[in-house]
Amino acid sequence: MTLPPYHWWRTVFFLIPVIGVYTIVLGTISILSSLVDPSGDVGHRCAQLWARLILRTTGVRVTVHGGGDLDPAKSYVFASNHQSIYDIPIVFSALPFQLRILAKASLGHVPFLGWHLRRTGHLLVDRKSPGPGIIKKMARLVAGARSLVVFPEGTRSVDGSVGRFKRGMFLVAIDAGLPVVPVSIARSRFVMLKGRLMTCPGEVTITIHDPIPTTGLGHDKARDIADHVREVVRTAVS
Repeated sequence: MTLPPYHWWRTVFFLIPVIGVYTIVLGTISILSSLVDPSGDVGHRCAQLWARLILRTTGVRVTVHGGGDLDPAKSYVFASNHQSIYDIPIVFSALPFQLRILAKASLGHVPFLGWHLRRTGHLLVDRKSPGPGIIKKMARLVAGARSLVVFPEGTRSVDGSVGRFKRGMFLVAIDAGLPVVPVSIARSRFVMLKGRLMTCPGEVTITIHDPIPTTGLGHDKARDIADHVREVVRTAVS
């Protein structure tokens, strides 16, 4: 599907309303499904469809490299760089796993999107005071063969460079004994630049690297793991 570049009016009068409909309809189905499926697995299928509809509607094509050797019956922590708000639908459409995200607690108050996150097993954390509950939530993810998606930079990149990865995300992986899978997203910043609503169609590449084990590591290794994962991610980002 080839679409022309989007002008502001097309974003405001077409894309935002259409994406709003996707979010309300699929968010409602997801929330209702949680009444009979508290695991959130059905909700995740709704999120995958939501992601694919958004990408198709806005003309964003995603090419996936790697990941074929990962075991879908196991849990991982996928650690990705962050260039655009489009990174979430890109990751959800590209990774064939039951995914949950680690996000700031305030997102839980956003209508439909936040309600979906709270009802379907995502990890909403107060960054200033995460609390011990996150370990229990991680244990439930592992028991259900679900994986976690994190963006360790903590914010979106303005120029596409990969910022320093915060170590807290990797403390969580070490405590849970989960392998960390570096994920590189390239060119998503051109789809929607930080601070702008206008969306442009284009090609995005996502590279899924080999997993890095954390079993047996102590908290003192979190900084080393964070720096190593960042370097792996950086090699495939442009």
